[in-house]
Amino acid sequence: MRLLAALSLLTTLTTSSSLPSPQHIFSNPSPDDSNTDYRIPTIHESAIQARRILSLETIGTLSTVFPSSHDSLSPSENRPSGLGGAPIGLMDYYGDCEPSTGNPTILAISIATSFKNVAAGSNITLSLRWHPQHGHPPSHAFHSAAALPRFSLIGHLEELDEDEVTKAGVAACFVKKHPDAAWWLPGNRIHESRWVRLVVEEVYWIGGFGDRAYIGWIPVEEWRNVTREEMERSKLPGEKTGWREWFGGGLGWEL
Repeated sequence: MRLLAALSLLTTLTTSSSLPSPQHIFSNPSPDDSNTDYRIPTIHESAIQARRILSLETIGTLSTVFPSSHDSLSPSENRPSGLGGAPIGLMDYYGDCEPSTGNPTILAISIATSFKNVAAGSNITLSLRWHPQHGHPPSHAFHSAAALPRFSLIGHLEELDEDEVTKAGVAACFVKKHPDAAWWLPGNRIHESRWVRLVVEEVYWIGGFGDRAYIGWIPVEEWRNVTREEMERSKLPGEKTGWREWFGGGLGWEL
């Protein structure tokens, strides 16, 4: 009965608001498409949203590719044969500890698969998605995860030297976001680790449904030129109350 009541309410809300159906899920509509009632955010507005997500989230997925050779493997790893060239995505911590650059900071633990693959020549991508915070939407509210923004940062890893780590307060920044990471900081007795930045070279963005959000590449210059003031003014879906934004209704990208 509760499910039927919820579906009935949902139908009433969507009908009364004349909310358009999401026809363009993975692509943008044609510029002369007159069927959309929503202004699609510009590339720069999308870059602002992406940078805000980078600053608010703390966990992402690192994607790398297995090397074709097993020469550098420890016998204890027991990696199956035939994985050369196969991609793998694994959760990892990051911190927005160099906000003026837009390059996320990562604590690279040498034994981790992602960093072994990079050492063997793999490229690397960090993928993030926005998880609404502060209790929005309410746990009982319906929302579509497909309407929420997500993006991938493609680039390469660059090791930070001691001066950079000290001047930027990297350790304090990272541990504030990930208190448990204090056990694995460089110099620990558990695992070899080092500070690296992911130098962003390309950004691919999916802002939500394509008839009300930008989907496509964001030039790296747009990514780097976003200001702190722009990020602070921007609001993501779930940072405001109201059910319409959970269908990609446009409220989440207001600046």
